[in-house]
Amino acid sequence: MTNIRLTKPTIAVLESLLSASSDNPAWGLSICRDADLGPGTVYPILDRLAERGWVTSVEESGPHPGRPPRRFYELTGTGRQRAVQALEGRRARRFGLGLSGGGA
Repeated sequence: MTNIRLTKPTIAVLESLLSASSDNPAWGLSICRDADLGPGTVYPILDRLAERGWVTSVEESGPHPGRPPRRFYELTGTGRQRAVQALEGRRARRFGLGLSGGGA
């Protein structure tokens, strides 16, 4: 499992995945909406996360009349750990370098 480049879109997708729950799972277009990104950006990020073992996905099994089945995405245990560590590390670096916008 390798690290992933933390671009702003990737961060937005990770934050959306971290906020998902079993009662409110993340699915493709809900991630697009939450991250305020288009599907042409979100789906390649999800593919990269899946290739690195951070995310798994499963197709909706219940009824879905009038639309294709949704694909639900979930961080793996290790993926959740790595995402939290990466986001915390990024915040620490940003704020540790004085980029927080504070005055002197």
